[in-house]
Amino acid sequence: MLSWCPPSFRARRTTATAVVAAAVCLAVSVLFLLYTGNHAAEGAQARVTDAWDRVVPLIREGPLPAILTRGKVEAIQVVNAQRRVIASTPELAGRPAIGSFMAPSGHVRAMRTLCPPAGLKGCMTVVAYKVFQPPGVWLLYIAVPIPPWYGSTSALLLAIGVSVLATTMMTAWSFRDLTKAMAPVNAIRAELREITATDLGRRVPVPMRYEEIRRLAETVNDTLDRLESAYTRLRRFTADASHDLRTPITGMRAQLEEALRYPWDTDWLKMTEAVLAGVELLQATAADLLTLAQLDAGAPLHHDPTDLRLLVSAELDRRTHQKEIVKDLRESVCVDCDRLRITRLLANLLDNAERHASSRITVSVRADGSSAVMEVADDGAGIAAEHREMVFDRFTRLDASRNRDAGGTGLGLAIAREIAEAHQGALTIEDSERGARFVLRLPARDAGPEARTR
Repeated sequence: MLSWCPPSFRARRTTATAVVAAAVCLAVSVLFLLYTGNHAAEGAQARVTDAWDRVVPLIREGPLPAILTRGKVEAIQVVNAQRRVIASTPELAGRPAIGSFMAPSGHVRAMRTLCPPAGLKGCMTVVAYKVFQPPGVWLLYIAVPIPPWYGSTSALLLAIGVSVLATTMMTAWSFRDLTKAMAPVNAIRAELREITATDLGRRVPVPMRYEEIRRLAETVNDTLDRLESAYTRLRRFTADASHDLRTPITGMRAQLEEALRYPWDTDWLKMTEAVLAGVELLQATAADLLTLAQLDAGAPLHHDPTDLRLLVSAELDRRTHQKEIVKDLRESVCVDCDRLRITRLLANLLDNAERHASSRITVSVRADGSSAVMEVADDGAGIAAEHREMVFDRFTRLDASRNRDAGGTGLGLAIAREIAEAHQGALTIEDSERGARFVLRLPARDAGPEARTR
């Protein structure tokens, strides 16, 4: 079964232009031909009047010649009061009257269409005039051909020729212009077809002639920039993830192989604890990867009105801390959030702060205009300004003192920022006198009795 392929944009637009141009030319041609036909009808009437002006004086002056000159009309006859033809043009010589009608009483002129008049061929317009001569009324018959509605054959041919020429020129112009306009689009398409995952550095050409296509090309290049950046991050993430998963697996495998090889010399309790620590790290890394995958996929959040102060207080009371916790939770502020996700964000910040704080962690909640602000600050070594964005990358390793230790997966801060952005908020690192200060900003809402922590 043959499949139907829709025509191209150029073909559709060219066809539409041809149809519109043909319709416009047809309308203009019809108006032109109607005007020409009306002008021809007026010309025929003018010829009849000219024949009247020429023959009537001859009738009144007499004697009337038997053969009259045709002039600009087809045929002329003069019929006397006894209804006998006494004068005519040569083609009607010796023939009976071409008509038998006359103008009614009170009128001088009458007109009929005869098909054909006596002695003539074809349909003609015959005009009968009354000429008053002693001893009665004479009749002057003048016959002229009926002009077609389009006036003349030359006018019809002219209209057809101009219409065909104009339609052809408009269609050719449209085809040429569309071909030139689509050339950059075809170039973009051809370049995109050649771009592969191993050659993401290529970009489509940006034309300067057409504004819309130029913007399209720039948008495509911007998209390719983001795609290349995302692919680069994905490759780095995949390499780092494989390394972070392979390292504990390799260590556990080596410990188990050594224990099997020398079972009598192995401290099984110590070995089991070491393997269990590796399993816990693998489990934490896998859980964090799953969380990131859900956030990347745009998993829906369960927004509930929540008092952020109460949520933070409950989480701090639930956890056990290795460092001193300083609470600054004097102000209630309400937000719409997924409480489990925000709790996860706070837990990740606290875990990070406990790994790097010297002795104290400060947690505060406050309102700042239309935003709810939560801060987690530690008194550790801090983070250099040039590294403040880098620490939110997945599996980032810094050369500074706040390097990821063996107890972390390297994904906690990345997960925290993803959760903040999923809530239309922001998680940043801001200046502090000592250590690192993580600041979360979320859109605030009016507090109500329904606000709660869990």
